[in-house]
Amino acid sequence: MTRTLLSLNAGSSSIKFGLYSLTSDGNLSRFARGQIEGIGTAPRLHAHSDQDGTVAERTWPDGAGLTHEALLAALLEWIDAHAGGAPLAGIGHRIVHGGTRFAAPVRVDPEVVAQLGMLCPLAPLHQPHNLAAVRAVEAIAPHVPQVACFDTAFHHDMPALATRFALPRSLHDEGIRRYGFHGLSYEFIARRLLEIDPALAAGRVIAAHLGNGASMCAMDNGRSIDTTMGFTALDGLMMGTRAGDLDPGVVLHLIQQKGMSAKAVETLLYKQAGLLGVSDISSDMHVLEDSEAPEAEDAMALFAYRAGREAGALASSLGGLDGIVFTAGIGEHDAAMRARICARLSWLGVEMDGAANAAHAAIISTPGSPVTVRIIPTDEERMISLHTAATLGLRG
Repeated sequence: MTRTLLSLNAGSSSIKFGLYSLTSDGNLSRFARGQIEGIGTAPRLHAHSDQDGTVAERTWPDGAGLTHEALLAALLEWIDAHAGGAPLAGIGHRIVHGGTRFAAPVRVDPEVVAQLGMLCPLAPLHQPHNLAAVRAVEAIAPHVPQVACFDTAFHHDMPALATRFALPRSLHDEGIRRYGFHGLSYEFIARRLLEIDPALAAGRVIAAHLGNGASMCAMDNGRSIDTTMGFTALDGLMMGTRAGDLDPGVVLHLIQQKGMSAKAVETLLYKQAGLLGVSDISSDMHVLEDSEAPEAEDAMALFAYRAGREAGALASSLGGLDGIVFTAGIGEHDAAMRARICARLSWLGVEMDGAANAAHAAIISTPGSPVTVRIIPTDEERMISLHTAATLGLRG
């Protein structure tokens, strides 16, 4: 019997999805993917079939008022018509924050949703929209089991020292600690690296998930040892619109001396900083690379500087470095930024092969480089579907 699994990654203005077939022999394969974008303005459903290359499009020009529930209902109708009769056996959701309680994927129930709702202040750009999709599915398809898959779970067993801030113990005990994010991506990278390069997977590796949201993870034998994001997804690397690592005194200054409200500071740090803030041009690396403005160069140079600095710190956490893996939008596709970052890590033994990097080869370090540098495309949707199948006991 073949079943269909759906993975969802819901945001404020888009819902990304992947459709997978789970066959009777336990094989999981994607047969379609796409997204609903423009939520809140003019929603558009775009889906692409992996099997025959067909593309489906649906638009709602007057759909500014459509909710996640209405749009997901349309998606489920499309799935029912294109799944070849295979029943929808489960839906897995990317949930950014699992807090201290959720260390592994879990089947969704009202108590789980309530617990996750309490974590919304820790991930205000993501968690409310992740949960909106969960509630929408429950309203329109209550018979379909749902699974929450957490971006924090991969880092849950980091060494205790790596989770602490230098704050009073009572605050740590309340949950004010370092969690780490992008865990679904890092978990996929760890699994894929084990498949293609077991020796490197067993060593000390920095995985760099570089996109509009960006972080790095220090992995020792496939286990998270340290990571750049901490209590929230604001920490660490400079990002598209997020500031990354910031002296907390800056926040105090903005509130006490500039008179900014907490909400205004939140908007600044999440939506107006990063590449966009430094360049005053765009949060898109491609746009900056095409620009001749000195402010664009300032933003790109700072992005590479901060990435090099954080990688050096993670190498210290690992006690050395055997490999680097670049992934996500910038990491997988931006040869110029990879070159900038690797140039800053030559002191660690990184030797880049310029031609291989320009060609986006699987290995972009020289044959004699003491540190192997790889590009591995991430697949969070597949990771979500694997977790969904396992959590629901679907073995084909």
